[in-house]
Amino acid sequence: MGLTGAGFILQRCGQQQLPRAVLQPGSSLRTLKDWSKKQRGAAETSGRKLADNIKKGDKPDNPVPFKGYFETAREILSMLPTTADPNIPLKRVSAGYCARTCTQPPRNVTMLSRDFISDSLYNPAYGYFTKQALIFSPRDGYQFSQFRDSADFLKVMGQQYEDIERELDDIRSIPRQLWHTPTEILKPWYGYSVAQHIVRQYKADRNAALHADPLTIYEIGGGNGTLMINILEYICKNEPEIYRHMEYNLVEISPKLARQQLSRQVANKAAPHTNVNIINKSIFDWSERVDKSCFVVAMEVIDNFAHDVIRYNYDTGEPYQGTVRVYDDGEFEELFEHISDPLIRDYLQIRSSLSEPAYRSPALPSALYRRIRAQLPLAPNLTKAEFIPTHAFLLMRVLGTFFPLHRLVLSDFYRLPDTIPNAVDSPVVQTRFRGNMVPCETYLVQPGWFDIFFPTNFELLQQVYNAVCRSTTATNGLGKSQVWSQRNFALQNADLPKTSTRSGENPMLDFYENNKFLLS
Repeated sequence: MGLTGAGFILQRCGQQQLPRAVLQPGSSLRTLKDWSKKQRGAAETSGRKLADNIKKGDKPDNPVPFKGYFETAREILSMLPTTADPNIPLKRVSAGYCARTCTQPPRNVTMLSRDFISDSLYNPAYGYFTKQALIFSPRDGYQFSQFRDSADFLKVMGQQYEDIERELDDIRSIPRQLWHTPTEILKPWYGYSVAQHIVRQYKADRNAALHADPLTIYEIGGGNGTLMINILEYICKNEPEIYRHMEYNLVEISPKLARQQLSRQVANKAAPHTNVNIINKSIFDWSERVDKSCFVVAMEVIDNFAHDVIRYNYDTGEPYQGTVRVYDDGEFEELFEHISDPLIRDYLQIRSSLSEPAYRSPALPSALYRRIRAQLPLAPNLTKAEFIPTHAFLLMRVLGTFFPLHRLVLSDFYRLPDTIPNAVDSPVVQTRFRGNMVPCETYLVQPGWFDIFFPTNFELLQQVYNAVCRSTTATNGLGKSQVWSQRNFALQNADLPKTSTRSGENPMLDFYENNKFLLS
């Protein structure tokens, strides 16, 4: 495809109507597949139980090959006609602008891909986390010794999960999505393991005379507040002297969750945790410098951090930044332009400076391959897409600037099934329809109705973190960061007999094998 005034047009998503149970009348789903095909895909998903999501999964599929010429041409010819008026001027907006001014998804606008994703997830009026997401949280922690084996545990937990989903379907007209985390399913022992790691590292730093500060923790995105309560319980019970002087700060962007966390803090009226501060703001808006030693905890948070999309020029290898146009009829169009965004430019500059080892994007083929392909008919002008973690990079900057003496405890997914095909580090985009999780093949979907979450390249993130947060003289004594598997972290810090079933199988070791930790 040729160059347009604004950049390279990569795809145009036709308008399609969803059942009213999923979208309001007049709304549309921007996918390259029609909804009926999504429902056929949902039939394959319907038999997948909760165990498939959290138990040890299959190895990831082989990378999807780049689309051939005939497939590309057939896709272009099959695109539905549009009713959009291309002559209406489009306003360039950001996710922050939409959060302040928009009560409905905006039209006649253009924005960076990360702003489109961030607005879809976090807009206070219509974002996914505002109206759709619920966290599965059993009333009490499971007594794992009562279960025969992991399958027995999953059967009981899966039934509870299905009962809650069925209740949501019965009482709500919109498809609320229920998702689970190791913090909730393995409570309190998962939180206790995080607390054990923090206490051990805190004592080691104090003994090494790196600091004499009281223990201070900043948790980012606390969900239901379960991790906060479990960490405080562990330290109060096992390290009363440290607990007496410690401070726990929870930074939460959602007003609803901040209120819920506050209620959890004082739930035990006989002995409320009075050393907790709930800070209702985005970590990206943080502006106060913390010059004392502290721990920053981010568990299952960065998978929902917005990413930018880039593609590379086949002739020169130059990267182009992705933008999303939203027309007057609500139709989406993805275009690419020369990089002008400072955050994208800075991330790519940091990434290109890495040398241990040097990073080469899997989206960019070798120069010889590109020269040969350019001679063939219908050769593309840009490579396949690569999603880059610009908001995770922004978090690293915030930590390096405002928390210079911090230690990091971060955990999230490094591998996910059903990601968008034919792209590097692409997200899972899904919604729930009639009890089934329905994956999509594009992120250009109706804002607020779909979860969009990303796998993390932990080895690359570790290098970026070290370059941003561990490159000054003041941080030399803190050392470089490390990447640990979920299993290794549990072996080092968890009370494993407490999560062992009668057969000896242990969910703390065997589940969430697609998670890793970044520790500093």
